Amino acid sequence: RGRASGVGMVLPVGVRDRVAAVHRGSALPERLRLYDGWAARYEQDVAALEYRAPHLAAASLAFAFPAPPAGARLLDVACGTGLVARELHRRGFCCLHGVDGSAGMLERARSTGLYQELRRCVLGREPLPAPAEHYDAVTVVGALGEGQVPSTVLPELLRVTKPGGFLCLTTRSNPSNLRYKAELEAALGLLERSGAWQKLLAQEVKHWERATSEEEEDTRGTGYISGVVYIYQKCPVPTLEED
Repeated sequence: RGRASGVGMVLPVGVRDRVAAVHRGSALPERLRLYDGWAARYEQDVAALEYRAPHLAAASLAFAFPAPPAGARLLDVACGTGLVARELHRRGFCCLHGVDGSAGMLERARSTGLYQELRRCVLGREPLPAPAEHYDAVTVVGALGEGQVPSTVLPELLRVTKPGGFLCLTTRSNPSNLRYKAELEAALGLLERSGAWQKLLAQEVKHWERATSEEEEDTRGTGYISGVVYIYQKCPVPTLEED
């Protein structure tokens, strides 16, 4: 793409191509194969993108917790190579479980030593490998987007979250993801109105990551696309008063 305004840096062509490949509407087996192949270069590529979502999500979740998080059990959904786990660990979250659809990504995540448990799970196609009300918090960072995880997974995320527990979700606000973002926010709002959870935070962030294409994304001359962090708290089950 073109140069990022003010910094004069050109995003490597290979990074653009790899990001585009996993975000285009390919069939699931092909997409998982692409993620497997990307795993070895993933962290290098997202560093070039200046991808801030793992840091922003972990900071937001840490702020939401009412008590020190050492004993909290967290599920990192679509954990990738473990970028979110690193950020959470720095903030005192030690009991981390992760799931991802890509065996290649899970292998990298396992090498970090930050997860107590890692399982393969293709979210949207199969249930999470966890009992109901098992986690104090659930994160989905980076996977909620066009051509990735469908917004229909929200009830399954809620299922494994304890009453009073937190859910930290992120999505991008760039033009190519706006249709998905609208669907996601409609689903988020429907669950809120039903009393399933309450919204604590919806934080728009301008410099989410560098755009891979100035031509396709409206970066307003910054060279960056924007994104949003959501924090929800699962509502406790109401107790019935005895007569």
